Amino acid sequence: MTLKLIADNLRITKPAVRKALRLRDPSFITRLAQKCEKQGAWAIDVNTGPLGKYPEKDMKFFINAVQQATDRVLLIDTANPAAMRAGLEAAANTVIINGFSLEPVKLKGMLPLAKEFDTDIIGFLLFPDSRVPKNLSQRCEIALELFEKAESSGIAKEKIIIDPVTPPLAWEDGIIQAREVLRFIRILPELAGFPVRTIAGISNLATRAENREAKQLVTKAYLAMLAEAGLTHALMDIFDDRLVRMAKAAGILASENLFSWTMLD
Repeated sequence: MTLKLIADNLRITKPAVRKALRLRDPSFITRLAQKCEKQGAWAIDVNTGPLGKYPEKDMKFFINAVQQATDRVLLIDTANPAAMRAGLEAAANTVIINGFSLEPVKLKGMLPLAKEFDTDIIGFLLFPDSRVPKNLSQRCEIALELFEKAESSGIAKEKIIIDPVTPPLAWEDGIIQAREVLRFIRILPELAGFPVRTIAGISNLATRAENREAKQLVTKAYLAMLAEAGLTHALMDIFDDRLVRMAKAAGILASENLFSWTMLD
């Protein structure tokens, strides 16, 4: 199975996206979704953030606008349970909830929705107080607890996609944590006893990086390492042509038993 690419380009933090929402003009969102599909996105992350005064209406606007353009899988990316429910109700496409963690508000707000709508859900490796784990042991403990919380809520552990939380290299121990993430992805299937799916936000690695060329180089190198470790889903800038081509090649080399140069066309 090749690496599944998920477009992270539909973000409420982008001025053009906010403007489309404010004007209730779906045309920009629809064109953006069409471009994501054309670039080879397996899914589109609909990142609306917490939204504002009318979260349900705002979410329905985004979901409906995207669905006009594509039948790709949609990751509904919001911390607002009311907005999440509105998105799930509006969605005709296959959806994935993005996401939950051991944080109490996420357990209470998101897991019941995954059960009710029978959707896959992304589980972030975060402590209940939102801290990121520091080592392999802590990551393993949190992952197992996420599976336990899901199963106790009536959700099969196989429906969980684990996000080990890609660390920015700007952190004091960022490069060490980046290697710990790779170690975790490699051992997770054996730890859990089944082929766990994993996802990583690729852009997090180069947060605050100023040198564009160095940023692109390191991001591509790390994505190749993630693919070799067994990563199954990559959340990334789908409009970065060089990164997309590298991701496809890395996914093929890491997972396929037969090779043809036509795979890279």
